Amino acid sequence: MIPESFIQDVLARVDIVDLIDKYVPLKKAGANYMACCPFHNEKTPSFTVSPSKQFYHCFGCGAHGTAIGFLMEYQGMGFVDAVKELAASMGMQVPEERSHRGGNAEHGSRLRRLSERMSEAQAFYKAALEKNERAASYLKNRGLSDEVAARFGMGYAPEGWQTLQAVFADYASPEMLATGLVIDSENGRRHDRFRDRIMFPIINARGEVIGFGGRILDQGEPKYLNSPETPLFEKGRELFGLPQARQALREENCAIVVEGYMDVVALAQHDVGNAVATLGTATTPTHVQKLLRQVDRVVFCFDGDAAGRKAASRALDNALEALADNKIIAFAFLPEPEDPDSFIRKAGKNAFTRLIAQAVPLSDFLLRELSARCDLTTSEGKARLVAEAKPLLLRIPVPLLRLQLVKRLAEASGFSQTEVERLCGIRGYAPPAPPKAARHAPSLTRALLRLVLQKPELAARIPLAQLPASPERQMLEAIARAVAYLPPAPSYAQLREQLRGDAQERALDALAGEWMDMKLEDAAVENEFQAAVSRLEAAAQDTEFEHLQTQAQQFGMMGLSEEEKERFRALAHRNSKKTSA
Repeated sequence: MIPESFIQDVLARVDIVDLIDKYVPLKKAGANYMACCPFHNEKTPSFTVSPSKQFYHCFGCGAHGTAIGFLMEYQGMGFVDAVKELAASMGMQVPEERSHRGGNAEHGSRLRRLSERMSEAQAFYKAALEKNERAASYLKNRGLSDEVAARFGMGYAPEGWQTLQAVFADYASPEMLATGLVIDSENGRRHDRFRDRIMFPIINARGEVIGFGGRILDQGEPKYLNSPETPLFEKGRELFGLPQARQALREENCAIVVEGYMDVVALAQHDVGNAVATLGTATTPTHVQKLLRQVDRVVFCFDGDAAGRKAASRALDNALEALADNKIIAFAFLPEPEDPDSFIRKAGKNAFTRLIAQAVPLSDFLLRELSARCDLTTSEGKARLVAEAKPLLLRIPVPLLRLQLVKRLAEASGFSQTEVERLCGIRGYAPPAPPKAARHAPSLTRALLRLVLQKPELAARIPLAQLPASPERQMLEAIARAVAYLPPAPSYAQLREQLRGDAQERALDALAGEWMDMKLEDAAVENEFQAAVSRLEAAAQDTEFEHLQTQAQQFGMMGLSEEEKERFRALAHRNSKKTSA
């Protein structure tokens, strides 16, 4: 509900030092301020606040963010509430309008309209829950308090076929269909998608309602009904309960992934706040990557039946590419016929946390699943074990874990470690060395990134097409996209909030912390930036000349177009001038 321009105005006016000092006493340390980190236990201060860049960074636990992020982490607020809190502290009135980042004005305007409808629908569902005794009793019988229901914004979709018609004057419009709130039946009649269901709003990283999940109150199918894919909502990218779990994820450094909305809410009711759920779809690599950017341990908690085992296998398959040597993925299975909701209500929090602590590591689960498909008492079964492991091993990007799995496969199959590596093609799996011309590129792109974090508006002047492929290029592209929506000469804090939820967010946080003490005069930044761009353009021209030269040597000048010939001569003339100089 808050325009992007207003958020940037709030960040431009707030002083993060004054804000944090109200909660955590700060001491001056050079150009910055320091304190013991409020997000983890420590005796030596490593929590640093930069007044020039308007962000905080903890060199101990990695906590990092702007004034908005601090309120979200420290107070457990949602994004919208944090912005409102800051605005109120400065006497600013939050405008009642909507803003959403989009590719162009028309697209952004459409997204705003869809977002407004989703917010209005949530308000309607919440009001309906307060009025419907049957729905309210259902939640009480499930042991949920009003406080927890409000925390997750839960509501109720009434039984009628067209109850939303009283909310939306344009109920028959194409935009209502685009929200996923309504369906057009085969006979052409439009009706509400959700009827007689407890409603769970799905909220993105910016606190916006982008979809819903609805659970039936009585018996019936489907048990859960979810919003379809819409311009606002992509199931494979979002997780239910993630905004509400943010503080607990930081405290526990562990995320628990369950299957149902009610599981997340029931766990929160029993003070297990670090649980999230997939949205009626299998766990995706994006889900895993999103969680591993925030915590070091992810535990998939599934029912112990065949369906739970199948879901775990899919999660395992989609987690492989996201693995890192310093991250842990594990699997916990509940005794049949329990789910997380029923288990924690019967056994209590301590029993559930013990189950999570004893979760099976991914490597053990992988080998267990593979071994279950093979008869390891026969030579054929042992050969099959290695054959089935091969495609999985090749997808694991971390060498240390892959080596451990190879050793255990050798023990189980009777092959030597060397034979398993040869049979699986692991020794040849390493990516080829980068070409000679690109060896210096990472340092150049890193230099550009360092300067852009000092002065974000420079990103708009980088020739992105000439950047070599590297992690720094992805970060620079993300910053360039963000800067296009920011005011002139934005601060790092304004850039950081614009990038909230972006895939590059965590990597940029780490670099910003690393360069926290860097402070160059504007003239020095400009000179360094121009020199770096000149080097980048020169490297791109060298690469282009080498390519054209190779083409000419292989096919003769006749193999080049007229335009390529002209370009080749111009570059050759440039190189001759460089040589003579």
